[in-house]
Amino acid sequence: MKLKILFLFVLAFSLSIVSFGQQMPADVQPESVYLVGPGDVVEGKVLGEADFNFVATVDQDGKIEVPFFEQPIMAKCRSERELRGDVTKLLSKYLRSPLVTFRVMERKSRPPVVVYGEVRTPQKVDLMRKSTLLELISVSGGETEDAGGMIQVFRTQAPMCSDNLEDNNWTAVNGTEVPSRIYSLSSLKKGMDEANPIIYPGDVIVVQKASPIYITGEVRQPTGLLLKGEGLSLFQAVNMVGGPNRDAKTKDVKIYRLKANSKDREIISANYDLIQKGNQKDIMLEPYDIVEVDKAKKSVAQTILEIAIGAGRGGVTAVTQGLGTRILY
Repeated sequence: MKLKILFLFVLAFSLSIVSFGQQMPADVQPESVYLVGPGDVVEGKVLGEADFNFVATVDQDGKIEVPFFEQPIMAKCRSERELRGDVTKLLSKYLRSPLVTFRVMERKSRPPVVVYGEVRTPQKVDLMRKSTLLELISVSGGETEDAGGMIQVFRTQAPMCSDNLEDNNWTAVNGTEVPSRIYSLSSLKKGMDEANPIIYPGDVIVVQKASPIYITGEVRQPTGLLLKGEGLSLFQAVNMVGGPNRDAKTKDVKIYRLKANSKDREIISANYDLIQKGNQKDIMLEPYDIVEVDKAKKSVAQTILEIAIGAGRGGVTAVTQGLGTRILY
């Protein structure tokens, strides 16, 4: 008797779980659920009714053919669970309470995501669920030491199963034919949502290399630097190369910057002394900037003094050249 009661309790509990699962809305999908697309190969089987078993390829319209039915059913962007329900409903016209299994045998509808540029492991990644930019960068080993501050994501095709207008309405920028968007690497690492978009099959992720800037003129170590992370300001860059020389014209430092979509450069003037004192806002450098610290012009008084000192040294030299040398022991 006790065994019978226990059996009935387990049966009732199992039915309640099944009932709960059936009440879940069809449009609510966990992020890990794979949604079928054109090119996928699917299989349906009916327990004890081999004549109704089938294997089908989802056509370009997103539909599959089911045996004994003239009209195909829409499979695109639907889960295995949803399609099993559709097939079960169709077969119920011929069979009483058919037990149907349905699965995706081959997932061919989605091109891989490509991750390359300044990552440690450039690779192709097949997505079987939703994934973010941060996750894709992480599984590719993270950025290299030469990575710049920007990541460009190219959207080679519209997302197949997304109703998000923000994901679908990308536009081409900078003269390219493929839509893309730029994201900040530092913002991504800080966990900002706007810098961590959903990545879809076919997307191409490019972690850009740090762009160079050049510091020339009256600095201790004229050289090129790479713009990494959150970038460099004028003051930071000059100090990274040892700071200005003694004769530097620090009140008028020139930045030669490329104009947008042009090979010409504009000239930006900055007062290094005022920036150092906090009386003038520092200037953030941009890729391929050339910073020139010129040599300060000498004043008239300084020039006369140098001439006088030079003449005096010359007279002393002329006098001493005619004298002999004596050594005292």
